[in-house]
Amino acid sequence: MRHFGHIPSAARAGLFLREPAAFTADSPARTLAVALGATLYSPATRPRLADDVRKQAARGVVSMVLCLEDSISDADVEAGEDNLVRQFADLADHAAGTVTDADTATDTAADLPLLFIRVRDPRQITELVARLGETVRLLSGFVLPKFTEARGQAFLEALALAERTSGRRLFAMPVLESPELLHLETRAETLAGIASITDKYRDRVLALRLGVTDFCSAYGLRRSPDMTAYDVKIVAHVISDVVNVLGRSDGTGFTVTGPVWEYFRPGERMFKPQLRRSPFLEGRAEDLRTALIEHDLDGLLREIELDRANGLLGKTCIHPTHVVPVHALSVVSHEEWSDAQDILRPEQGGGGVLRSAYTNKMNEVKPHRAWAERTLLRAELFGVAKEDVGFVDLLTAGLAG
Repeated sequence: MRHFGHIPSAARAGLFLREPAAFTADSPARTLAVALGATLYSPATRPRLADDVRKQAARGVVSMVLCLEDSISDADVEAGEDNLVRQFADLADHAAGTVTDADTATDTAADLPLLFIRVRDPRQITELVARLGETVRLLSGFVLPKFTEARGQAFLEALALAERTSGRRLFAMPVLESPELLHLETRAETLAGIASITDKYRDRVLALRLGVTDFCSAYGLRRSPDMTAYDVKIVAHVISDVVNVLGRSDGTGFTVTGPVWEYFRPGERMFKPQLRRSPFLEGRAEDLRTALIEHDLDGLLREIELDRANGLLGKTCIHPTHVVPVHALSVVSHEEWSDAQDILRPEQGGGGVLRSAYTNKMNEVKPHRAWAERTLLRAELFGVAKEDVGFVDLLTAGLAG
């Protein structure tokens, strides 16, 4: 799979100076953590879940979470587990004998997204892996809710046991959403505990996810569609502290993903009519912003930009229309790539200050080195846009694909 792999190769060639690299579920963890992109959540109880997974893969989704926790009622958990076993069998049957061509835009079952299951308790990890049997090869890991050091120990032990018994590499994605993390008097201790347990199981922790909806619920808050998570100060402070402790670039940190955006309009292809009418297809890109504001997604775009500015990468998504904007804004611009390349040139190893090739900023080699390294890794997975290609072009191509 690859980002923007759902669009024809000729279209990709017109957009990218360097195209996104292909990767598989067996790629190194560092690669997969960056490649997650817009992780689409779906209730595990959906009766045609396997079809949904294949359809979303054909539309550019590369990671999905099949949820047994908050997205379904307590009474439906057992039915959800049974459904997952059936749907994984369907996915495996459909994949058998299917040939994958990375340069086509066809829906190939062998080119499934990275699949994770969000569980409620550790028992479900070992039991589901046993029940999945051979189809566990389609599973990349588990999402662990309300993660703290005390709760996380049992989850991670269960994951390690499931990995040994299945012979399949399985990753954990803890969700940071507990009241202990939100409350100021317990936050530092909780963060220290999470840092300790995730470091102990570092090889199995793919990324850390933020549960901002749970943070808001603790205070009876809900942000409106014209507000980002960063406008809710109590939430912004938690995000800042999580990145401070768990997102460092010194080798001790993890990829931390952006919070969910709750708003959408009905219909998976809601942009299509506007895109067909909009003059931006003829070069007037300003009309896209108007279209997005009309569809309540201007806030989403601002939040994605603020996610990256605050050290987050990727995003939890609960609607397919959120995926392409997240991916389009994850592509490295030609200017970013040019700056990163200059900073990391071997002859700059001793430090110093450079004028950017765009002659609009200072590139200071030592302080900007970690940024440059992160940027080039993102460039590998999301590609580098051509000099005259912007967000509008990438969004249009992603939707058209």
